[in-house]
Amino acid sequence: MSQHMVTVWGAGSWGTALAMVLAKHGRKVFLITRNQATADKLNQDGENKRYLNDLPFPQSLTAIGQEHPDLPKILQQSFATVLALPCSAAETALIRLREYEHPVIAANKGINPDTLERVDELLIRFVGKQRTLLLSGPSFAAEVATGKPTAITLAAENLDTAKQVASLFEDGNFRIYTSTDLVGVALGGALKNIIAIAAGMAEGMHLGHNAMAALVTRGIAEISRLTQACGGKAETMSGLSGLGDLLLTCTGSLSRNRKMGMALASGRNVEEARKYVGQVVEGEKTAAAAVLLAKKHHIDMPITQAVHAVLNGNTSPQKALKSLMERPARDE
Repeated sequence: MSQHMVTVWGAGSWGTALAMVLAKHGRKVFLITRNQATADKLNQDGENKRYLNDLPFPQSLTAIGQEHPDLPKILQQSFATVLALPCSAAETALIRLREYEHPVIAANKGINPDTLERVDELLIRFVGKQRTLLLSGPSFAAEVATGKPTAITLAAENLDTAKQVASLFEDGNFRIYTSTDLVGVALGGALKNIIAIAAGMAEGMHLGHNAMAALVTRGIAEISRLTQACGGKAETMSGLSGLGDLLLTCTGSLSRNRKMGMALASGRNVEEARKYVGQVVEGEKTAAAAVLLAKKHHIDMPITQAVHAVLNGNTSPQKALKSLMERPARDE
């Protein structure tokens, strides 16, 4: 394996898990945190107790604060940076990353509700298309960090670039498939979070396996319609970053978006549901953006619209799902 040094910006559960994969075989990896106090605590503990408790770091993994004086030199020497910050916090890092030349791999998912900007568009705006890559697929952080088998998609404009960067993650239990469909991978990763909130509502109301299967199936149909309207490929939606990610997020107990839906179904309001989840739920902002994006492209997205109505407080989960079932019959 190549021993190129890599930085991972964002020490949440996903960023930490990816840093552990990258450092597993001895590569030097720097995990960039919000401040040096957090970095010192992670280094002292040798693990991320808040998000991935009892999972020790590889010896070659070091945390460093984003204002540390050595960070510019580290970024200059890095072969690549993985961006694992929530979309709302990503610009601060990207402003600094644009002055370097190495690839930036977005491991975050979402759509800006104010500008309707996708993650790939966000990166391209700061670092250009040639440096932009997206990492997305069915992957819970805790399972990745413990070395459970995971397959995921890495997209780039150029397939050779994707393959070269994919080699950084080489590990028997972490398999990467490459793609050139930046639009499809970006939208598949973002939009599935909305459907997962609906799935959580259905789970919270004990609607059964039939309802869950219907939500996942009609959910991927919605995602595919909007993705193709935006220039993405239909086949991407049947792959890991499409259907694979959707299945996991809708049915897995570790899914934050599914947990949000279950909390709403139990009678919690949106603020209470956020506190119950305790981490950023990207599907919340993405739902607002997706409704606007669907309107712009004249795409019908009833599940997305229903979730958005619940998150806005305009209806209850019970009424929202009832309205979906009462929609006029149509051809599939």
